[in-house]
Amino acid sequence: MNPAVNQLSQATKTSMEVNLHAMTELAEKALQGVSELVELNMATAKASFEETSAVVQQILSAADAKEAFHLVQAQAQPSAEKAASYGRHLASIASRTQGEITKTTQERVFDTTRHVNGLIEELTKTAPAGSEPFVSAWKAGFASYNSAYEQFVKVSQSTFDNFQEQMHTAGNQFASSATKTTKSKKSAA
Repeated sequence: MNPAVNQLSQATKTSMEVNLHAMTELAEKALQGVSELVELNMATAKASFEETSAVVQQILSAADAKEAFHLVQAQAQPSAEKAASYGRHLASIASRTQGEITKTTQERVFDTTRHVNGLIEELTKTAPAGSEPFVSAWKAGFASYNSAYEQFVKVSQSTFDNFQEQMHTAGNQFASSATKTTKSKKSAA
Protein backbone atom coordinates (compact mmCIF):
# COMPACT_ATOMS: atom_id res chain seq x y z
CA MET A 1 0.00 0.00 0.00
CA ASN A 2 1.12 3.55 -0.72
CA PRO A 3 2.80 5.23 2.30
CA ALA A 4 0.92 8.48 1.61
CA VAL A 5 -2.40 6.63 1.79
CA ASN A 6 -1.37 5.02 5.09
CA GLN A 7 -0.37 8.41 6.49
CA LEU A 8 -3.61 9.97 5.34
CA SER A 9 -5.62 7.08 6.78
CA GLN A 10 -3.84 7.32 10.15
CA ALA A 11 -4.20 11.11 10.13
CA THR A 12 -7.93 10.80 9.46
CA LYS A 13 -8.33 8.34 12.32
CA THR A 14 -6.36 10.58 14.67
CA SER A 15 -8.35 13.61 13.57
CA MET A 16 -11.65 11.84 14.25
CA GLU A 17 -10.46 10.82 17.73
CA VAL A 18 -9.30 14.37 18.49
CA ASN A 19 -12.60 15.82 17.25
CA LEU A 20 -14.59 13.37 19.37
CA HIS A 21 -12.53 14.30 22.42
CA ALA A 22 -12.97 18.01 21.67
CA MET A 23 -16.73 17.70 21.26
CA THR A 24 -16.97 15.74 24.50
CA GLU A 25 -14.94 18.36 26.33
CA LEU A 26 -17.05 21.20 24.89
CA ALA A 27 -20.28 19.40 25.82
CA GLU A 28 -19.01 18.93 29.38
CA LYS A 29 -18.20 22.66 29.66
CA ALA A 30 -21.63 23.61 28.31
CA LEU A 31 -23.41 21.17 30.63
CA GLN A 32 -21.45 22.51 33.59
CA GLY A 33 -22.68 26.02 32.72
CA VAL A 34 -26.26 24.78 32.38
CA SER A 35 -25.93 23.01 35.72
CA GLU A 36 -24.76 26.23 37.39
CA LEU A 37 -27.65 28.09 35.79
CA VAL A 38 -30.16 25.52 37.07
CA GLU A 39 -28.66 25.76 40.57
CA LEU A 40 -28.91 29.56 40.46
CA ASN A 41 -32.52 29.43 39.27
CA MET A 42 -33.48 26.86 41.90
CA ALA A 43 -31.88 28.88 44.70
CA THR A 44 -33.51 32.06 43.41
CA ALA A 45 -36.93 30.43 43.12
CA LYS A 46 -36.67 28.92 46.61
CA ALA A 47 -35.57 32.23 48.17
CA SER A 48 -38.26 34.12 46.28
CA PHE A 49 -40.96 31.72 47.42
CA GLU A 50 -39.84 31.93 51.06
CA GLU A 51 -39.63 35.73 50.98
CA THR A 52 -42.98 36.08 49.24
CA SER A 53 -44.61 33.81 51.82
CA ALA A 54 -43.16 35.90 54.64
CA VAL A 55 -44.32 39.17 53.04
CA VAL A 56 -47.80 37.78 52.44
CA GLN A 57 -47.99 36.74 56.10
CA GLN A 58 -46.94 40.26 57.14
CA ILE A 59 -49.52 41.84 54.82
CA LEU A 60 -52.25 39.56 56.14
CA SER A 61 -51.24 40.56 59.68
CA ALA A 62 -51.29 44.28 58.86
CA ALA A 63 -53.57 46.41 60.98
CA ASP A 64 -54.93 48.42 58.06
CA ALA A 65 -54.56 49.02 54.31
CA LYS A 66 -51.99 51.78 54.81
CA GLU A 67 -49.68 49.47 56.73
CA ALA A 68 -50.16 46.75 54.08
CA PHE A 69 -49.34 49.28 51.35
CA HIS A 70 -46.14 50.32 53.14
CA LEU A 71 -45.12 46.67 53.52
CA VAL A 72 -45.57 46.12 49.79
CA GLN A 73 -43.76 49.36 48.98
CA ALA A 74 -40.85 48.40 51.24
CA GLN A 75 -40.22 45.35 49.06
CA ALA A 76 -39.40 47.39 45.93
CA GLN A 77 -35.76 48.18 46.80
CA PRO A 78 -34.78 44.70 48.03
CA SER A 79 -36.50 43.17 44.99
CA ALA A 80 -34.60 45.44 42.61
CA GLU A 81 -31.31 44.65 44.33
CA LYS A 82 -32.05 40.93 44.16
CA ALA A 83 -32.91 41.18 40.46
CA ALA A 84 -29.65 43.04 39.80
CA SER A 85 -27.72 40.45 41.81
CA TYR A 86 -29.39 37.66 39.85
CA GLY A 87 -28.39 39.38 36.61
CA ARG A 88 -24.77 39.66 37.79
CA HIS A 89 -24.69 35.98 38.75
CA LEU A 90 -26.23 35.04 35.41
CA ALA A 91 -23.67 37.13 33.53
CA SER A 92 -20.87 35.59 35.59
CA ILE A 93 -21.98 32.06 34.75
CA ALA A 94 -22.36 32.92 31.06
CA SER A 95 -18.99 34.66 30.98
CA ARG A 96 -17.16 31.83 32.72
CA THR A 97 -18.77 29.17 30.54
CA GLN A 98 -18.11 31.14 27.36
CA GLY A 99 -14.50 31.68 28.43
CA GLU A 100 -13.95 27.99 29.09
CA ILE A 101 -15.53 27.00 25.79
CA THR A 102 -13.48 29.60 23.91
CA LYS A 103 -10.26 28.46 25.60
CA THR A 104 -10.99 24.80 24.85
CA THR A 105 -11.90 25.59 21.26
CA GLN A 106 -8.75 27.63 20.73
CA GLU A 107 -6.60 24.85 22.20
CA ARG A 108 -8.25 22.29 19.93
CA VAL A 109 -7.87 24.47 16.86
CA PHE A 110 -4.21 25.04 17.70
CA ASP A 111 -3.65 21.28 18.13
CA THR A 112 -5.51 20.51 14.91
CA THR A 113 -3.59 23.17 13.00
CA ARG A 114 -0.28 21.82 14.27
CA HIS A 115 -1.33 18.27 13.39
CA VAL A 116 -2.53 19.19 9.90
CA ASN A 117 0.61 21.23 9.20
CA GLY A 118 2.72 18.23 10.24
CA LEU A 119 0.66 15.99 8.00
CA ILE A 120 1.03 18.38 5.07
CA GLU A 121 4.80 18.42 5.58
CA GLU A 122 4.94 14.62 5.70
CA LEU A 123 2.76 14.26 2.62
CA THR A 124 4.83 16.89 0.83
CA LYS A 125 7.96 14.78 1.39
CA THR A 126 6.33 11.74 -0.21
CA ALA A 127 4.31 13.59 -2.83
CA PRO A 128 5.04 12.63 -6.42
CA ALA A 129 6.82 15.07 -8.69
CA GLY A 130 4.48 17.61 -10.27
CA SER A 131 2.09 17.80 -7.31
CA GLU A 132 3.64 20.99 -5.90
CA PRO A 133 0.78 23.22 -7.15
CA PHE A 134 -1.75 20.96 -5.41
CA VAL A 135 0.24 21.00 -2.17
CA SER A 136 0.62 24.79 -2.36
CA ALA A 137 -3.11 25.21 -2.95
CA TRP A 138 -3.87 22.94 -0.01
CA LYS A 139 -1.51 24.89 2.26
CA ALA A 140 -3.04 28.20 1.11
CA GLY A 141 -6.56 26.92 1.67
CA PHE A 142 -5.73 25.73 5.16
CA ALA A 143 -4.01 29.04 6.00
CA SER A 144 -7.10 30.89 4.73
CA TYR A 145 -9.34 28.70 6.90
CA ASN A 146 -7.20 29.44 9.97
CA SER A 147 -7.29 33.16 9.26
CA ALA A 148 -11.07 33.12 8.88
CA TYR A 149 -11.46 31.16 12.09
CA GLU A 150 -9.26 33.59 14.02
CA GLN A 151 -11.32 36.50 12.72
CA PHE A 152 -14.53 34.71 13.72
CA VAL A 153 -13.20 34.16 17.25
CA LYS A 154 -12.24 37.84 17.57
CA VAL A 155 -15.65 39.04 16.37
CA SER A 156 -17.48 36.55 18.61
CA GLN A 157 -15.47 37.61 21.65
CA SER A 158 -16.07 41.28 20.90
CA THR A 159 -19.80 40.68 20.50
CA PHE A 160 -19.98 38.73 23.75
CA ASP A 161 -17.98 41.41 25.60
CA ASN A 162 -20.39 44.09 24.33
CA PHE A 163 -23.38 41.99 25.39
CA GLN A 164 -21.90 41.51 28.85
CA GLU A 165 -21.22 45.22 29.20
CA GLN A 166 -24.80 46.05 28.18
CA MET A 167 -26.19 43.52 30.68
CA HIS A 168 -24.04 45.03 33.43
CA THR A 169 -25.15 48.57 32.50
CA ALA A 170 -28.81 47.54 32.36
CA GLY A 171 -28.55 45.86 35.76
CA ASN A 172 -27.00 48.95 37.29
CA GLN A 173 -29.63 51.20 35.71
CA PHE A 174 -32.40 48.93 36.93
CA ALA A 175 -31.07 48.96 40.51
CA SER A 176 -30.52 52.73 40.37
CA SER A 177 -34.01 53.33 39.02
CA ALA A 178 -35.58 51.15 41.68
CA THR A 179 -33.66 52.98 44.39
CA LYS A 180 -34.84 56.38 43.09
CA THR A 181 -38.43 55.16 42.81
CA THR A 182 -38.39 53.77 46.34
CA LYS A 183 -36.88 56.98 47.76
CA SER A 184 -39.39 59.19 45.95
CA LYS A 185 -42.31 57.08 47.19
CA LYS A 186 -40.99 57.22 50.76
CA SER A 187 -40.60 61.00 50.62
CA ALA A 188 -44.10 61.38 49.13
CA ALA A 189 -45.61 59.29 51.95
